[in-house]
Amino acid sequence: MLIMLPSMTGYMAWEAQIVDITTLEIDGAPEGVVYITDPHVGPSSIDHIQKVIQEVNRLNPSLVLIGGDFATGDEENFTYQGVWGSLDAPAYAVLGNHDYRVGIDGATGLERTIAVWTSTNITTTGYDVSALNDGSADTAFADGLAATLEENGVYVLRNDYARVDAGGEEIVIVGVDDGWAGMADPPDVPATDAFTIYLIHEPSCRADWDADLILAGHTHGGQFLFPVVAQLNDIGVIELAGLFETNGTPTYISRGVSSAGIAGVGLRFNCRPEIVLINPTEDQLRVLGNPA
Repeated sequence: MLIMLPSMTGYMAWEAQIVDITTLEIDGAPEGVVYITDPHVGPSSIDHIQKVIQEVNRLNPSLVLIGGDFATGDEENFTYQGVWGSLDAPAYAVLGNHDYRVGIDGATGLERTIAVWTSTNITTTGYDVSALNDGSADTAFADGLAATLEENGVYVLRNDYARVDAGGEEIVIVGVDDGWAGMADPPDVPATDAFTIYLIHEPSCRADWDADLILAGHTHGGQFLFPVVAQLNDIGVIELAGLFETNGTPTYISRGVSSAGIAGVGLRFNCRPEIVLINPTEDQLRVLGNPA
């Protein structure tokens, strides 16, 4: 074990830097939409995130959706969030628990996980996570982050929706604010024939909304996806990564683009970071066939 540990750690550090592009074919969705989540931008990840953005730009998406956790929760300012100004496509996002500095360590994260099960109502008619709004959320931090993101071209939806053009089609993006912070309060969305995407950070805080697609993150795909865990995920016993369906509505939980680690070094096993590409265009497929 002692002999294998350094090489295993080295492999996990390498895997954390290799970003997959996952293509999703979703009936009715517009072409060429990119989804990323959990960037956790900071001094140790900034180079990696710059490469992720370069890869996103190389795909020339019609729209970029971002699922929250822009921050680490430890920073004193948002200098590194200026990286989003280099995105070449319109971008819409929601905030995550790190963006409110809630549940960002093992103990408080477990506490929030249990509280979602025991203290919230995750139904469409009675949706209520207000019990999690216990005063621990740093709303000033979240407000400052959201303002910085918007200054850099990322429109943040906080219990709001937007009608936008994506590849020549109108879609509706519904952004639900962070559940762990107790801020999730889904907006009333007018009936529409347009393809409707709900963005929410924690998949456990989603409801059976009138959506065509729900996009979530937060889990990092489990980050260390050992065989038994991977099998439980594949059969839907746990939901860490991939496409799941509830009452006919598909939910995609992304593995995210950044990784938690040790001493600033991200680590993953059998669970690479990913950029999600929805209904790729012919041009994007050609790009994928000719990696940079």
